[in-house]
Amino acid sequence: MNFDWEYFFSLFARLTAYLPITLFLAIIAMVLAILVGAVMTWLQLSRWALLRYFAKFYISLFRGMPTLVELFLIFYGLPQLFPVFQGMTALTAAIVGLGLKQSAYLSEIFRAAVSSVDKGQIEAGQTLTISPWKLFLHVILPQSALNALPATGNTFASLIKETSLAFTLGITELFGNAKMVAGESFKYFETYLAAGLLYWLVIVLYSALQNQIEEELEKPYRRTTDGIH
Repeated sequence: MNFDWEYFFSLFARLTAYLPITLFLAIIAMVLAILVGAVMTWLQLSRWALLRYFAKFYISLFRGMPTLVELFLIFYGLPQLFPVFQGMTALTAAIVGLGLKQSAYLSEIFRAAVSSVDKGQIEAGQTLTISPWKLFLHVILPQSALNALPATGNTFASLIKETSLAFTLGITELFGNAKMVAGESFKYFETYLAAGLLYWLVIVLYSALQNQIEEELEKPYRRTTDGIH
């Protein structure tokens, strides 16, 4: 096996320079996914059948279509149909495409989280004539957010890896840079292994942060035996 260790270790400094672009894509796309996912969740829980059907269609469409196809449709297809999109940059198309894709998954996560809240608490609040907005803000939202956090975190981890598809639109992020470096040196194994380990390291660090956040948020809901004798 002819593995160039010196070249392999030298790659990390070179590839890490493109991590900010990868993280920027993932974070902005995740913000968009959360906002659109929340709207779709509201539509799913609406009393209006037409709104529920629209949400189901949206979720089915974006969950069933490959991410790469969606990116191509947004970047290459929309400008042909609607001239207003002709000035759209590849970065914008990647963020929109990735965000809309993940919003379909987040909508289902949010809906399940809201449904998991004990109905007795909601009924008790209604009995006390608490306004629906306050009931949602102080009872439903905190508990559903906590329930949705693990799955939402997994979605973000997947989104970080899916940013590698942005290279197909001409964006040089972590994987895009690795592909060019590998093409220059012809040392594909070392290059792609280094890129894969960097993705893995980012996911590990994020998972540790997510676990810490979950522990902090769960503290008010933990039942302790302090003071019980």
